[in-house]
Amino acid sequence: MSRILKSREWFTADAFPIAVERREPQSPFPPHSHEFSEIVFIVGGKGRHVIQRESWPLTAGDVFVIGGSQVHAYRKLENLRLVNLLFQPEKLRLGKPELASLPGYHALFALEPAWRRRHQFQSRLHLSPKDLDGVLALVEQLEGELRQRSPGFGFMATALFMQIIGRLSRLYGQSHNPSTQHLLRLAQTISQMETKPQESVKLNDLARQAGMSPRSFIRAFRAATGLSPIAYLIQLRISRAALLLRTSTEPVTEIAFRVGFNESNYFTRQFVKLIGCSPRRYRQRQTADEKFPDRLFPPPILTGRF
Repeated sequence: MSRILKSREWFTADAFPIAVERREPQSPFPPHSHEFSEIVFIVGGKGRHVIQRESWPLTAGDVFVIGGSQVHAYRKLENLRLVNLLFQPEKLRLGKPELASLPGYHALFALEPAWRRRHQFQSRLHLSPKDLDGVLALVEQLEGELRQRSPGFGFMATALFMQIIGRLSRLYGQSHNPSTQHLLRLAQTISQMETKPQESVKLNDLARQAGMSPRSFIRAFRAATGLSPIAYLIQLRISRAALLLRTSTEPVTEIAFRVGFNESNYFTRQFVKLIGCSPRRYRQRQTADEKFPDRLFPPPILTGRF
């Protein structure tokens, strides 16, 4: 029976959704999952990362993401030292367009965790000593903000956290490892859909870009995102439409066409299915000062669904 690590045990009383936990060295820890997600930095020593019945060697420079539901453990520790960057994605709302444009972001936070067993951990991010030191310097600044909690610390800590994610995403995108290149090709298709959801896409073109057959592409895409490519694209378009309904006075029909729907009735049906009300009703609720998030459907990459 694995233990579930509770958020209240690892985050401060003010419920700020970012924390840093150093394990230098890591002591034996039984199989466990979390109510939160974490980025793990291996900074020294050796050990094995265990998921279910499989395990993989860890060395300094390895960086990987663990989603909340993933049961894992560390074994055969030889002075293994690591830094855990804990975060609660549902509170951070990290589905920003700038991140979505980075294939390395999708590869590191969605594809690598989903394909870890298939790739035998070979597609993990491994940093050079120089790159590891650069990222850890940002982590140390983040620790300082979290420790001191001076006025404005929340803004500063979130900004540093975003820098760390951006740096890691870029570094993953620069990897020449054949296994990571395979994931990056698939991630590129996700980035394309994220940045230009209004454009028509063909399954065969996406599959070709990912270097897969259409059938394999659909299976891999669903494994990474939990959705088929068309369902993912529809959510992106509805999310973009909801933003326009909140921030513009454009007619509903024009918004439907602008986000990529060719038929307004179909747009309305999809909007009702995903949002729970018609586009016009949604706009009326917004006018009545009801609060809505910046993005209704953040990518599954940082939602703990790995």
